[in-house]
Amino acid sequence: MEKATFAAGCFWGVEAAFRRIDGVRPTVVGYTGGHSDNPTYKDVCSGRTGHAEAVEVTFDPEQVTYRDLLKVFWDNHDPTTRNAQGPDVGEQYRSAIFYHSPEQEQAAQESKHALADSGRYKREIVTEILPASAFYRAEEYHQQYLEKRGEAHCAV
Repeated sequence: MEKATFAAGCFWGVEAAFRRIDGVRPTVVGYTGGHSDNPTYKDVCSGRTGHAEAVEVTFDPEQVTYRDLLKVFWDNHDPTTRNAQGPDVGEQYRSAIFYHSPEQEQAAQESKHALADSGRYKREIVTEILPASAFYRAEEYHQQYLEKRGEAHCAV
C-alpha cells in the first residue's frame, strides 16, 4: 500500500471522488502544508495556519496507479484558481499535490506540464507540488462527510 495526498478545495467532494476508485483503501480528510501543529477546522478556516484541506489516500499500486489518482485530482477541481474553489475562498482551499516519494514528485510535475500543454485551460495552472509534511486528521464529522449524508457530491 502507498499513500498520496491531494488538496483541491473543500475536502468533502475530493474525498468522495477518490473513495469511488478501485484500489483505494481508506481515505482520510485533514490538514497539511502549514505551520501549526494539531490544527482544528476552526483554526484552518481562520487562514492563520497555512494548512490546506486535503485528502490522504491509501492505495494499492497493483490496482490503481499514482498517475490514475493524478487524473482524478485534475478532473475534480479547477487548478487555475489560486486559493479558491467555487464559493470557497481562502488559502485552505488551494490546489496542491503533496508527494511522498521522488517518483510521485516526477509524476506530478509531468502531469501538471502535460495538462498545461493540453490547452484545456486558458489560465495558468497554479497547483503547488510540495513534499508531504505532517498530516493532521480532521474532526470525525468531516470523515466521509458526503457518504454519511447520502450525497454523491458537493453542490456548488
